[in-house]
Amino acid sequence: MKTLILAALLCALLAQTSAEASSFDCLDVWRPSKNRCFTYVPKAMTWDDAQKNCLLQNGWLASVLDAEENAVIQKVISDAKGTGLIWLGGHDITQEGKWIWIDETPFKYTNWAPVEPDNYQGNEDCLHIFTEGRWFWNDLDCKNPLPSVCVRNY
Repeated sequence: MKTLILAALLCALLAQTSAEASSFDCLDVWRPSKNRCFTYVPKAMTWDDAQKNCLLQNGWLASVLDAEENAVIQKVISDAKGTGLIWLGGHDITQEGKWIWIDETPFKYTNWAPVEPDNYQGNEDCLHIFTEGRWFWNDLDCKNPLPSVCVRNY
């Protein structure tokens, strides 16, 4: 009987510790979605600098796994009163037309605007989301300073 009670207490303690660890990882400005957390960074930076900033926060520029996460990112941006163009973690820097996520997540879901990505003037290698209208994605010159969205796992 004592062994059963001890086992039950141990299970309860482990469950509480696990729950605390999960919620701890998305505290402050991070919004949870599935097993990931997202945050909006209002400071305008180049795509490279935005990625470095996300790394300093133990994350990456945001990858988007599916439509549900795309909606979460839109909510994170709108809740922070973000507007305009905002960096996400997609790029085709290494091979034109082959889009990948900086965190190496498979690039399966997309939400490109019509006729995008178009690599306008041969110099658009980084993915941003734009908030006007229907929240589509577009490719843009990576040197443009924009706000960004970071993601991290928990």
